[in-house]
Amino acid sequence: MTIFQIPFPLGWQHYLLGGLCVGGGVALLFALTGRIGGMSTVFSSTWSYALRRPFFRQARLVDSRGWRLEYALGLMLGAFVWWLWRGGGVAESTGVPWWLLLLGGFVAGYGARLGNGCTSGHGICGLGSLQWPSALAVLTFMATAFLTANLVTRWIV
Repeated sequence: MTIFQIPFPLGWQHYLLGGLCVGGGVALLFALTGRIGGMSTVFSSTWSYALRRPFFRQARLVDSRGWRLEYALGLMLGAFVWWLWRGGGVAESTGVPWWLLLLGGFVAGYGARLGNGCTSGHGICGLGSLQWPSALAVLTFMATAFLTANLVTRWIV
């Protein structure tokens, strides 16, 4: 049996807890500050420190990059605390080749740019604020994911 045949090879509980933490954190950020915590904008606003291209010089990116960078650092700190809480040790790995993970990252990044936000941004922040474009985006993401998972499973298994 390959890793593609096991839906949740490492269990599902940590995914649930992680989702609750992310959803709760985004809701708390919005409730306390009115800010939307999507990660695509964090990525773009952080690049505004180094790149001078017009896209990265937009006021909405430059003016928000300070708190967004703190937000991203908080997410990384949270992951580190989780790792420590679980006792440290060796990171879990996957059977997917590195080049396929890299290709998937580029495709996901391109899709986030094309879709005006990432999956989590639309799914958590957009749906949470009842935005119709985010609902359409999430339906598109999910349909594409279901189709891709079924095609990959048939090709690999």
